[in-house]
Amino acid sequence: MRIIHMKKTILICLCFMAVLAIHSCKGKQEVQAKVELEVPVVKVMQQNVELESEYAGETLGDADVEIRSRVDGWVQGIHFKEGTMVSRGQLLYSIDPLPYQNMVDQASAALAEAQASMIKAKNDLDRIEPLAAIGAVSQRELVAARAQYEAGRAMVESSEASLRNAKIELGYCRITAPVTGMIGISSVKVGDYVGKGPQFMVNTVSSIENIRVRFTISEVEYMRIARLLRSTGATMGEKGDVVRMILSDGNVYPLKGRMNFADRQVDPSTGAMTLEAQFRNMDDFLRPGQYVKLRLVTDFRRDAVLIPQRAVNEMQGLYQVFAVGDSNKISPRFIKLGPVYNMSYIVDGGLNPGEIIVIGGSQLLRAGTVIKPSERVWSPDSTNISSVLK
Repeated sequence: MRIIHMKKTILICLCFMAVLAIHSCKGKQEVQAKVELEVPVVKVMQQNVELESEYAGETLGDADVEIRSRVDGWVQGIHFKEGTMVSRGQLLYSIDPLPYQNMVDQASAALAEAQASMIKAKNDLDRIEPLAAIGAVSQRELVAARAQYEAGRAMVESSEASLRNAKIELGYCRITAPVTGMIGISSVKVGDYVGKGPQFMVNTVSSIENIRVRFTISEVEYMRIARLLRSTGATMGEKGDVVRMILSDGNVYPLKGRMNFADRQVDPSTGAMTLEAQFRNMDDFLRPGQYVKLRLVTDFRRDAVLIPQRAVNEMQGLYQVFAVGDSNKISPRFIKLGPVYNMSYIVDGGLNPGEIIVIGGSQLLRAGTVIKPSERVWSPDSTNISSVLK
């Protein structure tokens, strides 16, 4: 009996504790229901937007001039330091001039001989002309004397041309810089033999005061850019400095560039068109042959609706945000996204300017949840929205 009494006592105690636990949980739930979640929110913005596209390109000098020999011969001297700036007309290479000096001497001798022959022919003509006038000599002798003089004069002109050509070839033994710019690594050294063929390129000089960047775009993109320029009344190259360049290390080049030209045709094999932008080379920082990225405006949206990317949730290919309604009650809203602008989305449908949406804590939120909004001030033009929305 005593054991039975103890069991009843224990059972009564357990029931009493269970009732207390139920009342305690219910009390906590009621307190939690009364506590509102503080959630960061932002206002849907509206403004005009210029959309940029990014393209890969290669840098070129303002003028990249390949240096080739115009005569055959042995390299006698190299008169520059590789990788330095050279001035137009500066001596770069000297080629053995002896064979070409001999040609000049031969041409000079031939010219002297021709001039002597012409002088003799002129004297003979001057002697025969008065005799022919009085009939002392026949007309045949007069004609022959005149022909001899004309032949002598032609021989002098030919010899003078040969001498000029020989002097020109002798001058080619001195290879000078065609433009002011930076010279590269020499492909020949002293003692090497060079010729006049295209395979005998000895170096390249690049004018790098300005740097050109060539890149390709599709035909569709070109037509969109052309329409955009036409709407502003501008043409390629007239819109000022509108191109931004991103270097290989991810940094943005501090100076903007301008569109230089577009190729005359679309490549029928690829459907692409080549364009060129030009940048001023600040402190000779850029070099030909670099691979960079270019960003330029390819579209314009008037009164675009913008929201931060952080406010968007994706669910099976659908995009939604939590909109804050009356009494701070939230509701999910499916939206249609447009292009990306900085760290924001352009919304093509589902939201109106001025509405309030949630930008954080969406994993804890449900439809109908009442929140305590904490509004954040943000700008779609900022490229670092994350720091603004903290």
